[in-house]
Amino acid sequence: MDTTPLRAARDFRLLWLAEMVSEAGSQITLVALYVQVYAITDSVAAVGLIGLVQFIPLALTTLVLSPVIDTYDRRKLLLIGQIGQAGAAVVLLVASFSDRPPLEIIYLGGALVAGFGGFSLAVRSAMTPNLVTPEQLPAALTLNQVMWNTCLIFGPAIGGIVIDQFGLVWAYGIDVATFSFTILVCFLIHPQLPIKTDAIEIISNNNFIKKGWDQVFEGFRFLRGRKILQATFYADLIAMVFGMPRALFPVLAVTQFDSNSTIVGLLFAAVSVGALIGALSSGWVSRVKRQGLAVVWSIVIWGIGIVGFGVSGSALGLALFFLALAGAADVISAVFRNTILQVNVPDDLRGRMSGVHILVVAGGPRIGDVEAGLVAALTSPTISVITGGLACIVGVLVLAVKVPGLVRYRSDDPKSIDA
Repeated sequence: MDTTPLRAARDFRLLWLAEMVSEAGSQITLVALYVQVYAITDSVAAVGLIGLVQFIPLALTTLVLSPVIDTYDRRKLLLIGQIGQAGAAVVLLVASFSDRPPLEIIYLGGALVAGFGGFSLAVRSAMTPNLVTPEQLPAALTLNQVMWNTCLIFGPAIGGIVIDQFGLVWAYGIDVATFSFTILVCFLIHPQLPIKTDAIEIISNNNFIKKGWDQVFEGFRFLRGRKILQATFYADLIAMVFGMPRALFPVLAVTQFDSNSTIVGLLFAAVSVGALIGALSSGWVSRVKRQGLAVVWSIVIWGIGIVGFGVSGSALGLALFFLALAGAADVISAVFRNTILQVNVPDDLRGRMSGVHILVVAGGPRIGDVEAGLVAALTSPTISVITGGLACIVGVLVLAVKVPGLVRYRSDDPKSIDA
């Protein structure tokens, strides 16, 4: 794995460290949210509703505030996002001192976590290309995936153990502590001022209310007619909306594996174990030229992994293996999709495009939570998992047929993006 960006770029190194600590705490909170809602309601549909509760503020912050990312010092914006996430964690921490807190407060805390978290992620995504050289960008994105999935392994696993051994208060308390550390590290990063853009003119002339919405949807207008870029977003939505089974982990831990919160954490972590293995062994990705085709096959393998998880029954080891397989495929898909996007988006649009990107990447799994919860409530958790995986496979193959330019896209042929 190429670690040049960590050695050569100080601010990237600091941002990477800050994001690693922050994300580890966020993953502990994610497991705590799912476990807590299921404990309060004993309803898989209520757990799935977390996705809807989080999607709405996520959409508002990533879309409405995305022009701001192209306008102000991105380091200051990152600090605002981190402080907001810390405040959301405090809300959940205080509420959890009650044995049975109001469900509305837990949903509110989860909504705030998603809103500020989505904004922070969009800011970090917009910052990264300017912290490294163009040649270092694929390696930097891979390092981000390694860090992300390391957090997704240890965060949920630690979260499940902490909840079992010490309770929810400790889980949320750890999250508050991680954000405190991250805020301090962010102060060490140099200011990240944007280049002169029309977004700056709009805000400096106090025309944000009048014209700001045009800036909000400029990212979508940029995608208009760019079918290959659109297809990368559609591919991720297909995988996450239909194939993300995480809302079912609390009920499956009890009904299928006859266990506790520790197993919930392991199910969350298994996907990321595979993703980390995929990222660490991804030195070959820079040699792949047909990146669009790689996206399609990666999502097919993701779907196969989800179906395998669904048919594993009570065999925990087999279930974890298939989740890991899905995770490995997902990280490869993410690296190629992100590379295609970053290479073909101009810098003055990166904040707004990052907003669209984060809306899809972070919003897709949350819509998937709702879908998985509703299907499970109408049928069973197992049927929900299996049908979701099959829908992924069929959906991405249909996309490949409908948008053949995605399959033909080559990184060594700039004109192929217009195919």
